[in-house]
Amino acid sequence: MVITKSRLVLGATAVTLSTIAVTSLGIHSRGQALFKASPKETVDEVWQIVNRQYVDGTFNQVDWQAVRKEYLNKSYSSQQEAYKSIREMLKKLDDPYTRFMDPEEFKNMQVDTSGELTGIGITISQDEKTKQLVVIAPIEDTPAFKAGILAKDEITQINGKSTKGMDTNQAVSLIRGEAGTTVNLTIQRSGQTKQFQIKRARIEIHPVKYSQKQTPAGKLGYIRLNQFSANAGKEMQNAIKDLESKKVAGYILDLRGNPGGLLFSSVEIARMWLNSGTIVSTIDRQGEQEKEVANGRALTTKPLVVLVDKGSASASEILSGALQDNKRATLVGTQTFGKGLVQSVRPLDDGSGLAVTIAKYHTPSGKDINKHGVDPDVKVDLTDAQRQDLWLRERDKLATLADPQFAKAVEVIGKQIAARGLTSAEKN
Repeated sequence: MVITKSRLVLGATAVTLSTIAVTSLGIHSRGQALFKASPKETVDEVWQIVNRQYVDGTFNQVDWQAVRKEYLNKSYSSQQEAYKSIREMLKKLDDPYTRFMDPEEFKNMQVDTSGELTGIGITISQDEKTKQLVVIAPIEDTPAFKAGILAKDEITQINGKSTKGMDTNQAVSLIRGEAGTTVNLTIQRSGQTKQFQIKRARIEIHPVKYSQKQTPAGKLGYIRLNQFSANAGKEMQNAIKDLESKKVAGYILDLRGNPGGLLFSSVEIARMWLNSGTIVSTIDRQGEQEKEVANGRALTTKPLVVLVDKGSASASEILSGALQDNKRATLVGTQTFGKGLVQSVRPLDDGSGLAVTIAKYHTPSGKDINKHGVDPDVKVDLTDAQRQDLWLRERDKLATLADPQFAKAVEVIGKQIAARGLTSAEKN
């Protein structure tokens, strides 16, 4: 998958609450052209895109031709009236991930290669069954993360306003704001209601953090990947090359709490670990498969363990599923989030935008992980209290033997290293 001027293909079916520049990925609104679309033309433009690209040819059992007739027979005196009708029209699909964004909302969801954003740092989606707003994951070291927001938290109120019936765009509008201001979130977690007051901030995100760790299994390379942004591949490549130069005996790749991001980034990173095999298959409404495969350019073939949890979503599930199915890595942790849909994000003629579900993806073995997720090879559960202690109150224990999931990863990779009979030099 590639980024073009007409669309941005995302592996994550989610909205990141941030204000992000548009131009750095070559995505330009055509609304600045001399031609300005009329309200009715904007309605039809959205209908046409869905008609051509939507993943389900039955449009979820909706007569899409009749929908066009209904909405083009209306009169529109302003773009705002058109926007309201577009949202009504898309709601008929009953797909929370196919959504319209007005020009301001569209700017707020663009991905910026600089990795800078303004907001509280959470990624949210709408549960397909309950329609409840749910946190996919907080982005590490952001205000939401430090406040104690966790993956799978349900957002029931924003600044005292109920989120019942609220879509992700409306939630974004309420949560975003100027750096230094605050937003109040009411969270439902494990049957308990919790209140959070979070100060918005300008955030700089580096997707990759890595270090060399001395463990009972020998000298290991530890790489934490926070999200699949446009520059994640380059940072991952640098991390692997540096750790290879240090002669590590194996690797632990930490995808816990990684909400996903760009599909092409997950493919790019998978190729750094895989020499051969399928990475992911995307399947459109004609049932046609587009396969992404390894290209024989893996940067290392040393033992690999991947850490996952319920905050590992979308592009994280593509990468972990590819490494698991190709028997390149052992997955340790808990079942992942379960996001198996791909969206195309399109700019419209008036500066607004449309995210439309264009395909579903399967792991190399053909597993459809949507709503289920990827199951780890070795399950290590943590309670909510353990997770909060580890990720918030006692961060110095993260990725040490006091971290139960990391400790199990060290145990697993130790056996793999021993089985391969790596040299003592590499284990020291």
